[in-house]
Amino acid sequence: SAEGFPGAYCVTEPGAGSDVAGLKTMAVKKGDDYVVNGQKMWITNGGKANWYFLLARTDADPKCPASKAFTGFIVEADTPGVLVGRKEMNMGQRCSDTRGITFEDVRIPKENVLIGEGAGFKIAMGAFDKTRPPVAAGATGLAQRALDEATRYALERKTFGKLIAEHQAVSFLLAEMAMKVELARMGWQRSAWEVDSGRRNTYYASIAKAFAGDIANQVASDAVQVFGGNGFNSEYPVEKLMRDAKIYQIYEGTAQIQRLIISREHFSRFKK
Repeated sequence: SAEGFPGAYCVTEPGAGSDVAGLKTMAVKKGDDYVVNGQKMWITNGGKANWYFLLARTDADPKCPASKAFTGFIVEADTPGVLVGRKEMNMGQRCSDTRGITFEDVRIPKENVLIGEGAGFKIAMGAFDKTRPPVAAGATGLAQRALDEATRYALERKTFGKLIAEHQAVSFLLAEMAMKVELARMGWQRSAWEVDSGRRNTYYASIAKAFAGDIANQVASDAVQVFGGNGFNSEYPVEKLMRDAKIYQIYEGTAQIQRLIISREHFSRFKK
């Protein structure tokens, strides 16, 4: 089972995150092997994975289109030349094992090429269509927790002689938070349903991921507001949720890249 063999997705580099076409890691064919040199960064599960999906450039020509220049490899983590960096200390999601991975003359047998040479970019982009819905679900879960914590607090805390939930300023804030959570949930469910129905879900996956990532940040921040001074303190749960939320606007394609994809997909429907 895959449970005993966690993987990691080695795409991002120190100098190229959103700009996947700008990746520098090179794989050079030598006999029946490929020899890989390069550096990956911000790799989730970096120190826990038994194997990596690695996206590397196999065509050195800068004019070669991204759709043909890259190849996807499966790399065993214990392959000589694979150097695992230190666990990065991040603002939030601190349990995530996030590291840099360096590849120094790593030999990969040609059997470990996925689909074929030059197919890597398509594989990597296709994977995002499947991974963005569950990431959006995670962001929605964070927002739901923030809403739950803020609601419970609003029904306990009193100011000016009544529960803060009875002040319209607070009740309307909680209503806004509830609207965002419900719509984010519908968004990721729609994007997952598209996959289950056998359709390409790029448009819906990016909408779900962008919206859920944005509202996770808004709802977590509003939860801190409902808690007032207590919200700013680490003895209460909402400051952690606010720190954890930020990465949802960054990993699996930034909030800005999602808008680029959404606009591209949107216009393509009109150009047919």
